[in-house]
Formats: sequence, structure tokens, C-alpha cells
Amino acid sequence: MIREALRQGGAAIRGNPLRAGLGALAIAVAVATIVLVVSALDGIARYAQQTTARTFGADTFLIAQVASPGSVSRRELQEQLQRNPPIRRSELKFLERHAGGLVLYAPNAQTRADVTAGGRKFEGASVTGTTWEIAELRDLTIGRGRFFRADEDGRGEPVAIVGADVVDALFPGVDPLGQPLRLAGRRFTVIGIQDRQGQSGGVTLDKYVWIPLLAYERAFGAPASLQIFAKATGDRPSVVGEDRARVSLRARRALGPGVPDTFDILTPDAARDFVANLSERIGAAAGPISLMALLAAIVVITNTVLVSVTQRTREIGLRRAVGAPRVQIMREVLAESALVALIGGTTGTAAAVALVTMAARAFDLPLTVAPATVAVSLAASGLSGLVAGWYPARRAVHLDVVTAMRSE
Repeated sequence: MIREALRQGGAAIRGNPLRAGLGALAIAVAVATIVLVVSALDGIARYAQQTTARTFGADTFLIAQVASPGSVSRRELQEQLQRNPPIRRSELKFLERHAGGLVLYAPNAQTRADVTAGGRKFEGASVTGTTWEIAELRDLTIGRGRFFRADEDGRGEPVAIVGADVVDALFPGVDPLGQPLRLAGRRFTVIGIQDRQGQSGGVTLDKYVWIPLLAYERAFGAPASLQIFAKATGDRPSVVGEDRARVSLRARRALGPGVPDTFDILTPDAARDFVANLSERIGAAAGPISLMALLAAIVVITNTVLVSVTQRTREIGLRRAVGAPRVQIMREVLAESALVALIGGTTGTAAAVALVTMAARAFDLPLTVAPATVAVSLAASGLSGLVAGWYPARRAVHLDVVTAMRSE
């Protein structure tokens, strides 16, 4: 019986492809909207995790005078700078001395500077002075060569690890390893090359130059304030390291109970939570939009199936007169509606998958369409077809047989 209903529904669609196509198009747009929204939100979450791991480290936290200046107003930033004194080398040594084997620290100082090599110049490179421990805290994706060793760090050797953009600009067609470059008038030797990392928050991660902190201070002078990346050692939870660092620095600054911290600690969770909150807000708006698109599609399919029932009134009356049961007529109308919706849902899902794939390749974003999203979208389209066909089906089975047979 169901096979016959599907056959009759398919015949009705083939009999008027333009009408069926309009209903399918409405469902296609609605389903494509759902797939694109869900895939975009999933992509935002994955992008946040990836970029946080690249720029921060999976379980690494940051101690700084002001850890996230871009997230506060200018007035709040000024207040924080007045309240929080700079982080000095002496405080770093205090933290390391009282780490108790629980925390690993890696200081960081950064500036923008031009880098030159062989008559070529790369402007505005992000030059970072740090210590060998940073390679233990973060995945710096060294594709070739190596990071500097502890002995090179201690002596402030003029060695550098460079990002992909710097390599492209300064060493086209040349193996950069072992090549010299100049920073602040000083000669450095390239010992490592980072793999291409893309962007984080709209900022490229491929224009970095990493050098030992002592070499940085010789070239650019002592930084106004250090940033300190840190991580709990071993398999200890990150909160153990954060608590140890906070208690140690509060003790160094003689902060009594109840006195607020005069420094910032930023964790990867804070960065991920910001993106998660943004995703939730987008999802809160996107959900009703997708639902409204689906409801509009249901209305369109309902109207197209009603037109189909109206045009087949005489046929339905004749079939009822020769003994066709009401349930069979209802199944056929529902089958027509569901088939139109499934055709539209399949088309919309395929189009959305193609768009997501192209966007992922064009912009190097972690966008994919999960199989569960495809399944839910197709199920939603099929269910929408049944909902849309319910009223036309009820109307078809309640037609007066004599009146229906007289219609033209």
C-alpha cells in the first residue's frame, strides 16, 4: 500500500514539475539555512579550539600586567595599567624559585620590527624574545630545523626561528636554514622554520620571529613588562599550576587577604568561553530564523499540494466511487507532499555541503558538515512534508464523492 502511495505521489509530481519544483525550492532554502548555520557554529567552536591551542597551548595559562587588552575599553585598560605594576625579571625568578616542581614558566617579550636578509625586507614582523621552555608549553609547529636549546638560551645566542610569511618574503627559492638575517642591526642565524599556521582572531600567525630573551634584550632593550606563559607539570590539572602561580606572585607583591590581584591570569578556557558565548548568541538568533524558513517552506508546500488536490478532485471522486478507501487517498497525498519535501531537502543539503566545502578550502577554515547534521536535515524535510501534506490530505478524503465527480 505504501509503495502504491509513493508511486501515485511520484506520478502527481511528474505531472506538474513546476508546481512541485516551487515547493521543493522552498524546502531546499530552509534546509540549506539549517545546515549552514549548524556547520558554521560547529566550525566556530573548532576554530576556537585550534587557534587557542596554537596561540596559547592546550593547558597553558598566561600571567601578564594586562592579559587581554583588546577585550576592555580604553578607560578600563588605563585603570588596569595604573593598578597592575609591570612584571619584572625579579618576579619571574621568584616564581621559578617557588614553583616547587609544580609549574613550568616561559617568559615572553614581544615587539614589531623590520627583518632584513640579502637586500630584502619584511616589515612589521612579530619579534618574540622567550626562553627554551616555551617549546615545552606550546606547539610551535617547527616544520624544519629546531628550536633553540637551553644552553643557547642561557648565552643569548643570536639564533632565530621564523614563520612562513617571513620565509616567503626573505628567502624565495632558497633554503632558509643556516641563512643570516638582521634584526635591530644585529645578525641572527635561522635554525628553525615554522609550518604555516594561518590566522587567529584575524591576525596572521606566520610572521613571527622567535629569539632567545637575552638576545632580544640586547637588541631591543629590557621590555617594559614581561608576559609569562605557564603550565602545570606532569599530569597535574591546570588549576594546580594556576593556583601555585597566583599564590606565589601575590606573596611576592605582599598582597594581603581580600586585596585584589595586581596582575592578570588568562586561561585557554577564558578565550574558548568567549567564543562559546558568541556562538550561543549567534545560535539563539539563527534558530528562530531557520525555524521561520522551515515554516514558510511548509506553507508553500501546503499550498502546492492543495492545488494538486484541487486539480485532481474529479479523479479522487472517481476513485472513491469505485471503492478506493480514504486511507489510501490520504497516503497518496502525504506521499506527494513528503516526496516534494525530501527532494528539496536533499537538494538543499547537497548545496549547503558544497558551499561549506568551498568556503573551507577558500578561507582555510575548519568547516565540515557532520553526518548527524545531514541526517537531521533530511529528517526535518521529510517531517515538514508530512506536516505540510496533512491538511490537503484531510481535505481530499472529506470531499463529497458526487460533487467531486461532477467537477471539471
